[in-house]
Amino acid sequence: MGLAGDILRQQFARDGFVRIDEAFPRALADAGRAILWRDTGCDPDDPATWTRPVIRLGMYSQAPFREAANTPVLHAAFDQLVGAGRWLPCGALGTFPVRFPSPEDPGDTGWHIDPSFAYDHPDFMEWRANAASRGRALLMLFLFSDVGPDDAPTRLRVGSHADIARRLAPAGEAGLTLRELAATGFAESSGRPEALATGPAGTVYLCHPFLVHSAQPHRGTRPRFMAQPPLLPAPVTPAGSRPR
Repeated sequence: MGLAGDILRQQFARDGFVRIDEAFPRALADAGRAILWRDTGCDPDDPATWTRPVIRLGMYSQAPFREAANTPVLHAAFDQLVGAGRWLPCGALGTFPVRFPSPEDPGDTGWHIDPSFAYDHPDFMEWRANAASRGRALLMLFLFSDVGPDDAPTRLRVGSHADIARRLAPAGEAGLTLRELAATGFAESSGRPEALATGPAGTVYLCHPFLVHSAQPHRGTRPRFMAQPPLLPAPVTPAGSRPR
């Protein structure tokens, strides 16, 4: 797939994530953000209406979001990291935790990975992940606003996917619950360096499903708009091949 693809895969294997600049046009970010502002019930020009540290919005499938998730740049990166024919196009962009400047603790800043199956359990901490990453090919972070170091960028523990893979391997197909994984506070990756998911609107971070990450309080001046959808794997046929 060429040198660029080789470098992308090497960085992903080493760090557990890659940053894709200009993954989707700023015009789509602006259009999507206008929809999100409306749904927050807040006034973008009146900080007095920004009364909560985080507002969670979810499952946006309007045109700006679908188009942002399905650009040629991203499809090429999916092919390089997951494999052609091994992933499903995104029909929606999952949840948007919109983070506002606030002195309040948002209450959701613990280190974690995103589990990928057993979603039918009512307790989120009982959702599961296994070494095969059943149900999730990638974790993705779509920046719909400019995000600087003070704008509550997601924290990423560089290389932590390898620690979690080793933790999950002995658990087999059943894997472990998020509660079981969190029992040690993700101590196995605590010494890893941290990176921040910053960048201009239109930036996308493609992350290994096992990458340990966390939210943080917003210390800036403008709200942060970011989607965090999974890239879903294509179903495997009975013969073991994936449909093209």
